Amino acid sequence: MNLRIAFAVLLSAAALMAGDAGAKSRNVTDPDAPRALPEQGPVAVRWEDPAQFTEIRYSRNRFEAVRGNWVEQLAQHLRTRAQKRLPQGQRLEVDIADIKRAGDFEPWHGPQFDDTRFIREIYPPRIVLNFKRLDANGQVVAEGERTLRDMGFMMGARSVSDSDPLRYEKRLIDDWLSQELKAPGA
Repeated sequence: MNLRIAFAVLLSAAALMAGDAGAKSRNVTDPDAPRALPEQGPVAVRWEDPAQFTEIRYSRNRFEAVRGNWVEQLAQHLRTRAQKRLPQGQRLEVDIADIKRAGDFEPWHGPQFDDTRFIREIYPPRIVLNFKRLDANGQVVAEGERTLRDMGFMMGARSVSDSDPLRYEKRLIDDWLSQELKAPGA
């Protein structure tokens, strides 16, 4: 009996590994990749086609620039942080129009560094977004286009252990939200 259970577990594990072996990593430009976060709560976040983002269009390594799920991760960060700051009863709708991540690829370092993003002052992060903030009655409280950028993104206090590859872009979002959704009386 134990031999049958062990064999079933082994067979299940092998099937799972075989399924993972055939799975490819997702790219932000995949046709089936989402273009919005699922509707939930008071913050809606959508984005344009990432293939048109500066990060990809002007990348020195488009193969690496499209890899991963970084657009959705930034959108989720925006939603999570905005929900904490948004006054009760209000709604925030954000459309991300463009992203240029901090750093860039430098092919002149040779093929061993093809997939390395070099973070230098000359490659600051930038996010362009359109937003609309609505009150409980659906009336527009604020709206507009914002270009988020930080030319001094490498200066200032930051944790030595902060290894999040999107830390600079997330800081842009946090700074914008603290300005746009100021606490009452601030």
